[in-house]
Amino acid sequence: MAVAAAAAASASVVALLLLLTLGCYGPRADGELFGFGFGFRFQQLRSVSVSNRKLLQVDAGASSSSFASPSTDRTGERCSVDDIEVNQGATPPLPNGIPTYTVTVLNLCSSRNGCAIGRIHLSCGAFSSTRLINPRIFRRLRINDCLVNDGRPLAPGASISFQYANSFSYPLSVSSATCVPS
Repeated sequence: MAVAAAAAASASVVALLLLLTLGCYGPRADGELFGFGFGFRFQQLRSVSVSNRKLLQVDAGASSSSFASPSTDRTGERCSVDDIEVNQGATPPLPNGIPTYTVTVLNLCSSRNGCAIGRIHLSCGAFSSTRLINPRIFRRLRINDCLVNDGRPLAPGASISFQYANSFSYPLSVSSATCVPS
């Protein structure tokens, strides 16, 4: 009886692992099933059409009580921290089995707005990596404060990527950024 229960539990675990694997590395749009590199699924992946973005503005003549105040996320007339997107996904592990993750930081701002964004800081907890990361690309300044691209601006539509290795992924999100006049 115990053998049958163990076999059933083992089959359930195998089925669950298969579902989790297919959920993380399932079929891609190009039909490849277990692709790696930039074929992996990002945690916060979303389709963006930069050319059709429109910002809503409050009518200057409208009553201030009927509209919320301007976004506190604005970093300048043309920029917003919402224009910076951080995507992260699992990549093949190191030879010693330590999981690796690729992070891409993108400036989604439309180039016609001329919105280069610099001094991009991420909330990163106690970030650490067993794989060396070029500190000009990404470095931890202190607990929960990491700097991207050595503080230099990311041009409109530009991205910067790096890989790190750790037994778990770190949640990364934009904490602050500055609009750089172009």
